[in-house]
Amino acid sequence: MLALLGSIAFSGKAIIVKLAYRYGVDAVTLIMYRMLFALPMFALIAWWAGRGKARMSGRDWLGIVGLGVSGYYLASFLDFMGLQYISASLERLILYLNPTLVLGLSLLMFKKKVGWRQLVAIGVSYSGVLLVFGQEVDFQGANVLLGGVLVFASAASYAVYLVYSGELVQRLGSLRLVGWASLVACALCIAQFALLRPLSAAAVAPEVIWLSVLNATVCTVAPVLMVMLAIERIGATMAAQTGMVGPLSTLIMGVLILGEPFTPWIAAGTLLVLVGIWLLAKWKQ
Repeated sequence: MLALLGSIAFSGKAIIVKLAYRYGVDAVTLIMYRMLFALPMFALIAWWAGRGKARMSGRDWLGIVGLGVSGYYLASFLDFMGLQYISASLERLILYLNPTLVLGLSLLMFKKKVGWRQLVAIGVSYSGVLLVFGQEVDFQGANVLLGGVLVFASAASYAVYLVYSGELVQRLGSLRLVGWASLVACALCIAQFALLRPLSAAAVAPEVIWLSVLNATVCTVAPVLMVMLAIERIGATMAAQTGMVGPLSTLIMGVLILGEPFTPWIAAGTLLVLVGIWLLAKWKQ
């Protein structure tokens, strides 16, 4: 139940961002508000997880900054930028390709071998994304390519975080690492707004404020805690498999809340992505 609720809550982020864009706010301002409201909660997580633990070394802090930049700042900002141009459903499908990107990075950096079964699974997933991408171009025009590239870059940035975070997770613990790395991202997003926008840009519609509070609490901090608690109880493999409900929940919320189109082609593309990722996890085991 924790893994299920965490996946659904995290999927709601794209819906909230798309709703906020209707009030004329830009990505820099929107992500600043999200991180501003999330900052005290991540600070509490970092403090709580670090009680009674050994002090972090300079190497630990360097790793936290690097992972905070790639896994939370860049990944979040590129995702918010991409959502200006593509539907929430396509965004979730592209982000769901993350395991294939982790596999690719492991192949390039650690010379791991990839079997024909894994290549088939990757091909199935990417064919599903391309199917939905083609439909999106018909509905929303050429900017879909830009949005797709930005969200794919977001997924790649988060894949770098996953590949390099293993050692730090073992040394610091997952919650402590998430808390501090997220604080790095919060500071960068707030500093980015201060450098790129005048203070008057912070004057936004009240709806944007409430949507940002919802995004920071229900769709950012709460899913992190729920998924971590789920992994403690049922393990990472089962938690990841339960998380496959994410693209489906985004698709349903996109249709019901945002009025995004739903066609048999989009349903087929979503199914292909889910099947491909499921096969990749199964054959990897």
